[in-house]
Amino acid sequence: MFILPLVAILLGIEFSLVFNRVTHDYEEKLKANYSILVVSKRAISNEEFFSIDPQIADPKPIKKGSIAKEIAKNIGSVSTKEVLKSLPYFYTIHLSNYLSSEEVEHIRKKLLAYSYIKKVETFGESHSSKYNLFIFLKVIFWVFVSLISLVSIFLIIKQMEVWQMAHKERMQIMEVFGASVMLRSGVLFRMGIIDAIISTIISAGLFAGIKYKWADESGIDLLIEKKDILFTTQDLIMMIGVALVIVIIAVIIVTFSNREIRE
Repeated sequence: MFILPLVAILLGIEFSLVFNRVTHDYEEKLKANYSILVVSKRAISNEEFFSIDPQIADPKPIKKGSIAKEIAKNIGSVSTKEVLKSLPYFYTIHLSNYLSSEEVEHIRKKLLAYSYIKKVETFGESHSSKYNLFIFLKVIFWVFVSLISLVSIFLIIKQMEVWQMAHKERMQIMEVFGASVMLRSGVLFRMGIIDAIISTIISAGLFAGIKYKWADESGIDLLIEKKDILFTTQDLIMMIGVALVIVIIAVIIVTFSNREIRE
């Protein structure tokens, strides 16, 4: 009687695990593709960049040779060497984490606080739109999973209460003969544990089918590329653990709350 709500909870947990892995991978790609342009009057070492802010990572100088050639080509009277001398130093820097727009702006201000840095371009509009969409999707997903899990847990508890009402006479007889509360609810514990195992098998089977069969046949690039993270052995262990914990806690809550009502 607990299989359906448990399957709903376990599917929500597995979806959240997969979602975390996919979003982490996507976040890493966004972080790798996003860079900040720094224009400086003088050369800046990597150590100087790191000392400005710990979130700064992988600073790289932009070669000025091609830029100088283009400028010299358009200005016939000026040589490439002269243009190179007059050009400032250009750097691209990456960030160690994918930060919010406010945090990126804070780093920009810290860079501009140094007099030898002339300009910092953070490409704020593009970064802000991607970051806000990313956060919005994460919030919506977690709200949905939380609501499904909450409703399923309440459903499990209510089903246990219905079971106790249906077996009220048997439990009262056991109580007369001195059976403890936990012993009277032994059948409920066994049912809960069996249903937890069945629910885990069903949920794991669904995701195993998605990973080993449907992902390749779907033609969806994301599923094909990320097939390895769709289901793992650690997920199976977590699912059975969560299912057992939920049913055991639910049985204890129902058992002792009903005992207090009778007393």
